[in-house]
Amino acid sequence: MISFWIDSSGIRNRVFIPKYYDPKIESRLRAIRETHVVTTLASLEEQGAISASTGHEIGKEAYGTGSIPFVRTSDISNWEIKTVPKQGVSEDIFDEYAERQDVQENDILFVRDGTYLIGTNCFVTSADKEILYQSHILKFRVEDNDVVPPEILFLAFNSPVVQAQIRSFQFTADIIDTIGRRYKEIQIPIIKDKATSAQLAVEVRSALEKRVVGKAVIKQAPLLIEACLKLGTTAPFDEFLGLDETGLRAALVSDTVTLEFGGFEATFVRSSSIQSNIYLPKYYDPEISAELDELSGNCEIVSIADLVDRGLIEVQTGHEVGKLAYGTGEIPFLRTSDFANWEIKHDPKQLVGQEVFDQYSSKQDLSPYDILLVRDGTYLVGSSTIVQPTDVPALFCGGLYRIRSLDHDALDPYLLLGVLNSYIVKRQFRAKQFTRDVIDTLGKRLFEVHLPWPKDDRFRSQLADRIRTVVEERTLARDRLKLLSSQYAPLE
Repeated sequence: MISFWIDSSGIRNRVFIPKYYDPKIESRLRAIRETHVVTTLASLEEQGAISASTGHEIGKEAYGTGSIPFVRTSDISNWEIKTVPKQGVSEDIFDEYAERQDVQENDILFVRDGTYLIGTNCFVTSADKEILYQSHILKFRVEDNDVVPPEILFLAFNSPVVQAQIRSFQFTADIIDTIGRRYKEIQIPIIKDKATSAQLAVEVRSALEKRVVGKAVIKQAPLLIEACLKLGTTAPFDEFLGLDETGLRAALVSDTVTLEFGGFEATFVRSSSIQSNIYLPKYYDPEISAELDELSGNCEIVSIADLVDRGLIEVQTGHEVGKLAYGTGEIPFLRTSDFANWEIKHDPKQLVGQEVFDQYSSKQDLSPYDILLVRDGTYLVGSSTIVQPTDVPALFCGGLYRIRSLDHDALDPYLLLGVLNSYIVKRQFRAKQFTRDVIDTLGKRLFEVHLPWPKDDRFRSQLADRIRTVVEERTLARDRLKLLSSQYAPLE
């Protein structure tokens, strides 16, 4: 859409921005009225079918005071809350806001402010224990399932015709884009046929439940994997998977990024032990060495540099394609914020064209089962994901490392993903990151990180299989939700 005519009587609320009146959207909404009831969020609120509320800004002084997640716009990815949100708050802060926010299972959190993130949303599930959420997020709750089940509201939010409305309604307020109160104007298509609606709701619920179980494992993975490595058995993993919903909820740790930094503050180091003129105490954290020693009974302690030297892995960084390439096509250009919970987002922020892809693909090929690990980005440093067959083709940015296993028999990529997400390895990432210019980075210190690699072949295979199953089932469910959303109310 570039331009079109509109009668002056059609102008609403003194808005003179063409995209606000996109005729393609209006045409599509008219076309689906035979099969869908099309109503605004404002109407659904007025009739009591749904309720909407916003979160609160608790102040930066509250950040890091505890481990209860404070959910921000960037903490929502692939229709769920990240397993390790950036900021955590104390019980006192939670108690101050919890009653007013009243977050419950099946609520939908919806990003209202934030340019590219506007319209991103997620289901609150049983894996999300106590949480607070910020004011840039709206919380929708279905109050009358007979009017619109929560699963159908979720599909509508993520359908192309609704996402197109969100993009047409957003505007700049001060220095950030927002949809403001225009969210009330969003027209929601609700499928009329009850049998079809019920079947879709079942499919959505099934996919979400599969993802919830996997998310619970990923959230607990740093502890589970480390316990398995210490014992030389998958028993801790299997016991956790065997828990019912109540047991899973009770066992889950409330975790935020700050816990990865550990409690270490200072130590004594002889001058002869200083490496590369590095005088940061955390770099010499004695607890890390002690824990690696403890793991050495069942594991070979091997550095990433050694794995490269042995020809078992290949490590490469990406490239910056330049902002002029953004939006030129449909091929994902993966950035540090484009993955969470061990998977790549279904809707990466930037896309590039075939010409740009051809220019860089020979320099940085990306294949299924490669691991992407964040090199630059402060809180994101050390985050990782494993590329799935449906995630390629794609390019990746210079702030990411691509780690490729060159021998899957000796170094299973799924087991490598699990080990990279154990607490002992995450602690090393945090100990070795440093500030360069205005951003934190691992730089080449990645190669100094030591991995506890299981010695027993059978145990390695069993643990790799557990991790593979979790990732693949979540990926299938992610792709199913993406398909259901795209088919619910397409724009074409």
